[in-house]
Amino acid sequence: MFYLVGLGLGDAKDITVKGLEIVKNAKRVYLEAYTSILTVGKDALETFYGRPVILADRHLVESESDTLLDDSATEDIAFLVVGDPFGATTHTDLVLRARQKGVPYQVVHNASILNAIGCCGLQLYNFGETVSIVFWDESWRPESFYDKIGANLNRRMHSLCLLDIKVKEQSIENLMKGRKIFEPPRYMSVKQAAEQLLEIVDNRRSQNVPEADIRLNEDSICVGVARVGAERQTICTSTLKSIVSCDLGGPLHSLVIPGQMHPLELDMLKLFTTDQCVIDILNKLYT
Repeated sequence: MFYLVGLGLGDAKDITVKGLEIVKNAKRVYLEAYTSILTVGKDALETFYGRPVILADRHLVESESDTLLDDSATEDIAFLVVGDPFGATTHTDLVLRARQKGVPYQVVHNASILNAIGCCGLQLYNFGETVSIVFWDESWRPESFYDKIGANLNRRMHSLCLLDIKVKEQSIENLMKGRKIFEPPRYMSVKQAAEQLLEIVDNRRSQNVPEADIRLNEDSICVGVARVGAERQTICTSTLKSIVSCDLGGPLHSLVIPGQMHPLELDMLKLFTTDQCVIDILNKLYT
């Protein structure tokens, strides 16, 4: 049996009882280690589970998954995923491959950022399309994520922005030369995401885009969250220009852009700021 087990968002203890039973009884246990991270490392998981855990990087999951699934035809293999197993398309692909191979599988769900983001006070059924904000580099500076946020705002819906993660990535030079040298892990912060969005706002203005079409601007309310589900969870309500100065601490971060808000949502957002300018903006949004 191939088990996909969600670990939740915090630490080793966030696994479900059912998930823990599977982990303790499985022949081998893999930890998917590139779409998200917990606030604790592999060692803490091994201590809590009382057994070894094998790190599964992108190459193993996407290029050698057939071996992993073939083993599951004759023995129990547990594949651990931070959050919920279906929080990333990679894991959906694993299920499809298992079905094609006739390998039995079972999914054990858990909390993910997609539902835990309700901690910021915005109601889940008012969220639109989830947006991924990627790291820019010198040659690649896409702005499509800004347009997706704008489309959600046009529908008066909130945007959950998932911020880029770079784990076990190679530089172009090392990739071309076939050198197995990897860059240090990078996790985008709310500050970096806001800086990129602000640059896009400047770009649109320099292109003479009408102000009415720049739905997200420097004065827009936004919410930065860090380490959701952990004891050191942090939430900050601010404007886009001011959140650049908010120190939310270590990863993982996410950014929320609110759409039209109910008075209860406005009340909740005020819990996460002491900035009177932000409170004044929120007060003007009551209807």
